[in-house]
Amino acid sequence: MLRPKIPTNPLPSGIVTGTARSDVPAVPHQTPAPAPVAPARPTVQLTPGAVVAVIGGGTAVVLVVGAVLVSMLLAVAVTAASLAISALVVRSLVASQNHR
Repeated sequence: MLRPKIPTNPLPSGIVTGTARSDVPAVPHQTPAPAPVAPARPTVQLTPGAVVAVIGGGTAVVLVVGAVLVSMLLAVAVTAASLAISALVVRSLVASQNHR
């Protein structure tokens, strides 16, 4: 079994004597006053101008994201159309060489 080298509950090294004084009055324990409660209100107060700005910013974000998505869709459509046309041209060239 392991035994600690440092005593866990050391004894006092000298004789400790205490004297009780009866002339000092005891101080009663006082509890601290409760903290004042803040009134319940929303943490963010928006003015009418701020509401209009938030709505305008949200509209701008939606328009930008929509424009990016539409441009990507158009890019895919143009690429697919050009590949289809290239495939038709290559097919017709291969077919015309086979008939000769």
